[in-house]
Parts: sequence; structure tokens; C-alpha cells
Amino acid sequence: MDIIMSIPLPDPPADNPVFGSTKREILLILKREGPSDLQTLAERLRISKMAVHKHAQKLGERGLIERIPVRGTTGRPRLALRLAPTATSLFPRAYAGVTCAALAYIEEKLGRKAVEEALRRRQAETLTGYKDQVKAETLGERVHQLAGLRDREGYMAEDHQAGPAKFEILEHNCPILAVAENYWEACTVENELFRKVLDANVETTHRVVAGSNVCRFLVTPKRRTPD
Repeated sequence: MDIIMSIPLPDPPADNPVFGSTKREILLILKREGPSDLQTLAERLRISKMAVHKHAQKLGERGLIERIPVRGTTGRPRLALRLAPTATSLFPRAYAGVTCAALAYIEEKLGRKAVEEALRRRQAETLTGYKDQVKAETLGERVHQLAGLRDREGYMAEDHQAGPAKFEILEHNCPILAVAENYWEACTVENELFRKVLDANVETTHRVVAGSNVCRFLVTPKRRTPD
């Protein structure tokens, strides 16, 4: 099994400085929901239409968004904003090509089971780092810490309370999408990682790799058995 240790899976890329303040929110909305007009963005962000226009102009100058006509029921077409193809560089892909090639090599030489072992070894390394940063007492606080950590790693993550003693983590970007498309084990290992970090039950209800526009993890407390 030495070959597994000699081809480590890469670390997630560093946070991109473009993701900050209102511009980050505009990019997030466009990625999550698709094209949107200035008025809709202004209402979502609770700022003026002119403020959105100025932010959009800056993002357009960077080549990150573009304007497209959207025909309404009457009158001339409205202009909407959407992510430009060049904006994909802002949403990290975790060196997917290299990782897929490494995993394919492992599978060819040692079989599919060895791929799962490689992913689990990587999970063990990630788990140590996550546990050092996710230490809150309550489950809700741990969920918030984990979502913040994942967001900084490029997953465009956010967390919400989904009901009494229920929480959700939404990830709008999947840096390992190319890996997950070829190796479903990556999603299984990721779910296990969340359960171990949060010390909770975690259900994956939506997956980008399955066609959803978001990866959604529903988190609930473990049932404690009486001593």
C-alpha cells in the first residue's frame, strides 16, 4: 500500500480575496440562483439599486460577471447579471484533475477498495485539523464553526437553524466535484468526516454531483443512551 502514501490528495486552495463584503454576496447569489437583475439583487442585499450597479460594474471590469437580456411579458428586454465563464476560477476545484489522475492510478494498480482507503487516510488528516478549530460546547456553535471553516476553504458554505435541535450546512461550491463524479466514495467519506467533527448525526439531503445546485447537510444531535 505504499503507493497510497506516495500520492497524497491535495489541500483545498486558499481563500480568494475577491470574496469579501457585498461583492462576495453578489457572486454567491448569482452562483446559487442564476441570473438576477439589479432590482432583485438590491432587495436581497438591502442596499440601493445604484449601489448594486457600482459593485456590478467593478465585478464586470474584472471579467467576473456579464449582462444578458431577459425578456419580460411586456416592453423591451431587461438586463440581468450572470457569472462570466472566467468566474469559475473564483470557485476552487481542489486540483481535481491531478487528484482524479492519482485516484485512477491507485484504482488501476490496487483496485477500487484502495481508492476508498486513500480517501479515508486523507479524511484522518483533515479530521485532526478540523477538530483543532471546531471545539464549541453546543452543537449549533460547532455547526457554525465548521461552516465557517469550509467557507474559507472555498466551499462557499453557510449554516442555518433548520428546526428545533436541527441545523443545516449549505455548500454552494464543490471543489471536489470532478472527484465525486468519478468516485462516489468521496461523498461518503465527507459525510463521515462531518459526523466525527460535529459529534452528531449528519444526513446529506442534496448533492451537487446529483444535479442539485447545493450540497446540503442536515445535522441533528446524537441520541444518547442511558448508562
